[in-house]
Amino acid sequence: MKVKRIAILSFYYSPDLSAGSFRTRALVECLLKMQDVKIDVITTFPNRYASYSASGFELESHGRLTVKRIALPYHKSGMIDQAKSFSVFASLALKYLKGKEYDLIYATSSRLLTACLGALISRMKRVPLYLDIRDIFVDTISDVLPRKVTFFMLPVFKMLEKFAVSSAVRINLVSEGFGGYFKSRYDDLDLTFHTNGIDELFIKDTVHSKGQKEGPVNILYAGNMGEGQGLHIIVPAIAKKLEGRAVFRLIGDGGRKDLLKEHLSKHRVKNVELLPPISREKLLVEYEEADVLFLHLNDIPAFEKVLPSKLFEYAALGKPILAGVGGYAAEFLKSEVDNCSVFPPGNSEAGAKGLDALTLGTFERAEFKNKYSRDKIMSVMAKDVLECAVSKGPIV
Repeated sequence: MKVKRIAILSFYYSPDLSAGSFRTRALVECLLKMQDVKIDVITTFPNRYASYSASGFELESHGRLTVKRIALPYHKSGMIDQAKSFSVFASLALKYLKGKEYDLIYATSSRLLTACLGALISRMKRVPLYLDIRDIFVDTISDVLPRKVTFFMLPVFKMLEKFAVSSAVRINLVSEGFGGYFKSRYDDLDLTFHTNGIDELFIKDTVHSKGQKEGPVNILYAGNMGEGQGLHIIVPAIAKKLEGRAVFRLIGDGGRKDLLKEHLSKHRVKNVELLPPISREKLLVEYEEADVLFLHLNDIPAFEKVLPSKLFEYAALGKPILAGVGGYAAEFLKSEVDNCSVFPPGNSEAGAKGLDALTLGTFERAEFKNKYSRDKIMSVMAKDVLECAVSKGPIV
């Protein structure tokens, strides 16, 4: 059988700390198990957080895998910085791919422009495009940005979304909550739902221990600290209510971390510790020492459709989960994860009471881990991706 060449566009890739990074690496590993596949990954040097650095080579070749990393200018979380960084990524990705032939373009996108870049390349090379959509960018910015900004920007982003979606032969959505949005706006979509899953690092036998806790409960959050997570809204209020009963340990970085610090200082909150991002191996140690794992999404309509990748990691660890989420994520947690207390986003009173509903300790969630193993999910998705390279005709 002829070797299929696949170009994979992922703004983040290992060793970067990002859901997209972990997801793409797992897919690449599954694709490489198929002997008739050759892959070029086009990505960036690790840049998810300005406060975290990891090494990586500009060009790596490992048998049938080549990883091309593009250096970006220093940037933070602002939209202007991100736009400048993406323009560098796009121009250098196009330069690298010039003259190269592929059977399929794959793009994974929480940022709409990565999907658009994949669409542009697939049309230029007249080959199929497979889109992996991890967030609905248009939906999110319409809820997050001020109306005077979205009035001018939203029509442009809607056109870009239509360009990307109409270019793809198949679209995967990581959350079934996204389905209604796309089905109501686009006809004849070939949709799949391969969700986020649990990395092998977190799938291990759990040592059972029922909670006999002396002193404050250790509540841990690890991840992004942006507008989407709304930690600056919920943590100062809920921590103040749980003063003397719980200590919050927050690990990560993001566009709202400074605002979180301001709010903690303003309300004189003493039971919250803020720490910079750490490697996943070190994070495992933090997880082991935590009594409760904390998750929160801002109270924004767009976030009612999402399914955070973090909850798979949390659930696999067997620890109690305190989650301020609504919509699809709340339904998922209530139906799939035991010993999980769900409260309405932004409601610190309900969140504080939710802590009392949890049983401290560590318990095996074997059925959940088996069902949502990332290796299992990505193995199916890899076959799905390869099928598009084999059976779908080129873009005309």
